[in-house]
Amino acid sequence: MKEYINGDIGKVRLDENVVAQVAGLTALDCFGIVGMGLVSVKDGIVKLLKRDSVSKGINVKFDENDNIVIELHIVVAYGVSIKAVTDNLMQAVKYKVEDFTSFKVSQINVFVEDVKVLD
Repeated sequence: MKEYINGDIGKVRLDENVVAQVAGLTALDCFGIVGMGLVSVKDGIVKLLKRDSVSKGINVKFDENDNIVIELHIVVAYGVSIKAVTDNLMQAVKYKVEDFTSFKVSQINVFVEDVKVLD
């Protein structure tokens, strides 16, 4: 589903992939996030996504009130507080997406798919 922003002389259609890109790029800028993760349905292995495909680790939908619901599948750095990292992540993504799109974010669900040791 694509949602609309009403302008002065028309409508702007907003695709879920745009929201996913904003959320993914914001997530990559957060401390403790190594990258976005994509779980293979076939073998259950988590694939660390590169910067140009971050939106594949994110699911976005609009709820019945035209608010945005986001699911983030992330890989965190070993040794960091997962609670602190995910709290920061949710606040940063909520702020950026709402500022960028003018839509309210009603829910952000974070799935920590893997932990990686940084060199």
